[in-house]
Amino acid sequence: MRTVLVVLFDDVQSLDVTGPVEVFNGAELARPGTYRIRTASLDGAPVRTSSGLTLVPDHALADAPAAHTLLVPGGQGTRRPAPELVAWLREHGPRAERLVSVCTGAILLAEAGFLDGRRATTHWAYCDKLSRDHPEIEVDPDPIYVRDGNIATSAGVTSGIDLALALVEEDLGRDTALTIARHLVVFLRRPGNQAQFSAQLAAQTARREPLREVQQWITEHPGDDLSVESLAARARLSPRHFARAFHAETGMTPGRYVDRVRLEHARRLLEDTADGVEEISRAAGYGTPEAMRRAFLRALGAAPAEYRRRFRPAPAPTH
Repeated sequence: MRTVLVVLFDDVQSLDVTGPVEVFNGAELARPGTYRIRTASLDGAPVRTSSGLTLVPDHALADAPAAHTLLVPGGQGTRRPAPELVAWLREHGPRAERLVSVCTGAILLAEAGFLDGRRATTHWAYCDKLSRDHPEIEVDPDPIYVRDGNIATSAGVTSGIDLALALVEEDLGRDTALTIARHLVVFLRRPGNQAQFSAQLAAQTARREPLREVQQWITEHPGDDLSVESLAARARLSPRHFARAFHAETGMTPGRYVDRVRLEHARRLLEDTADGVEEISRAAGYGTPEAMRRAFLRALGAAPAEYRRRFRPAPAPTH
C-alpha cells in the first residue's frame, strides 16, 4: 500500500488538495489496498482554505506516517510560507519515493531546495516569480505538468488531477486510471506537454463584437477557409486592419489562433473518434495528413498516429 501524504496549511487552494485526493481515493476504491491517503498540518489543527473551507487534517506533521508520495498543494499560503513548514519538507522530503507539487506548491519545494538543477513548472502566473527567485531552476511555463526524476510539479489547480491520474496510471495501469477519469468526468489523456492554455484561454477575448464573433467562428468551423482575407471579410474590415486589430485585442495573430484551434480540434478527434487521419486532417482544416503530421510534431513532439496510440482510450471489452 502506498501512503499519499498531503501537506495542509492556511490559505491552501482547496482544489489542489481535493482534486488529487479524489483521484487517489478513486484508485483505492477500484483497487482496494493500493493507496492510503493521509493529511497533515504543522500542528494538526484545522486549516482554512483560500476559498473559506475548513479542512481537518489526520495528523500533525511531526506524527504523520512515512509517505510514498508526498503531495504539496499550492495557494495563497505559499506566498509567505511558515519557516517550520519549509524545514519539515527539507527534512522529510528526501524520505518519500515521490515528491509532488500542485500549482504554487512548487514554491515550497523550491524553498526547501528540491528543485535546484531540475526542470519544473507551476501556475503560469507564478512562473516568472519562481524563475526570478530561484534562477537555478529550469522553469518551463508551458506544460501542465513536468516529471524530473522522482519529483513532479504541475501547473494551476486542475492540472493536479492530470498529474495524479498519470501517477495512478504509472502505479496501477491504464485501465484503472481510465476508470477513475471516467468516474470524475475528466480527460485521462491530457499529456504532460500539453500547454496550460487552450487556444480560447490563451487568447484574450476581443473587446469588439465583430472580432469576438470571428473568434467563435474559428472555434466552430476549423475546417473552413480561415485565411486572414476570409476572416477579415467576416469582420467587415480590411485584411490589414483586421490582422492588426485581432493581434491588439487577443494578444496573438490570427494565424497563431487558427493553428491552436485546429490542433485542439484534431487532437480531440484523435482521442474521441475512430475517424481516419486523412478524414481528421480535412475536418481540422489541415487539408492533408502530412500537413497535420508536421503541425503535431512541431507542437506536441508526436505524430498523429503516435498521439492517438498514447491518449485514446482502449476499446471496451466485448463479452
